[in-house]
Amino acid sequence: MTGTTTFMNANELTAAIKWDDRGLVPAVVQDTRTKDVLMLAYMNEESLRATLEKGETVFWSRSRSELWHKGATSGNTQKLISIKLDCDGDTLLVEVLPNGPACHTGEQTCFYSGLQVAETKEAPRANRFAIIEELERVIAEREREMPEGAYTTYLFEKGVDKILKKVGEEAGEVIIAAKNRSAEELRWEASDLIFHLLVLLQEQKLPLDEVLKELEGRHKK
Repeated sequence: MTGTTTFMNANELTAAIKWDDRGLVPAVVQDTRTKDVLMLAYMNEESLRATLEKGETVFWSRSRSELWHKGATSGNTQKLISIKLDCDGDTLLVEVLPNGPACHTGEQTCFYSGLQVAETKEAPRANRFAIIEELERVIAEREREMPEGAYTTYLFEKGVDKILKKVGEEAGEVIIAAKNRSAEELRWEASDLIFHLLVLLQEQKLPLDEVLKELEGRHKK
């Protein structure tokens, strides 16, 4: 039946996997929010069990012949959401919630270079909300490091009242732009509003994910 998923327990999953002659299976790691493919790694039975126990991805390093807990050193861990087995039983799809970049280069995904064969207006961008995630990361970094001369540092130094004032001002500017029927003006002012709203969420220690969960919950109702 199309669109169905067969759920297994850990033992059933392990038994169903067609391990290669080295006892390994490739694991495609995917961001559960954006659906971006983050990386390709390998698991054996030991790393699969460790992943399920920790709730974070643990792989088998073929070059070092040892377990590799993703993010143990860098802090860029991957919270396990689900593990799915393909129809042939020889590849895993591991859905995760990443805590930072997947690639050692600092890129969000290891697949950031290549060849584009064709363009089509119908094809959506891989992650059209990537800039929101990047802004959220940078704003959190600014609050932590408070670099001199940065506008975000200025906002955090002035405190919540200043941030609230900016959110109010930008909301008013959005209203004026919309009344003016100016797409260019509205695009500019909406960008300012979103930025300052992200700063406010960081100041309040309310993750954007919590707002998205609220929206998702309302939508399901």
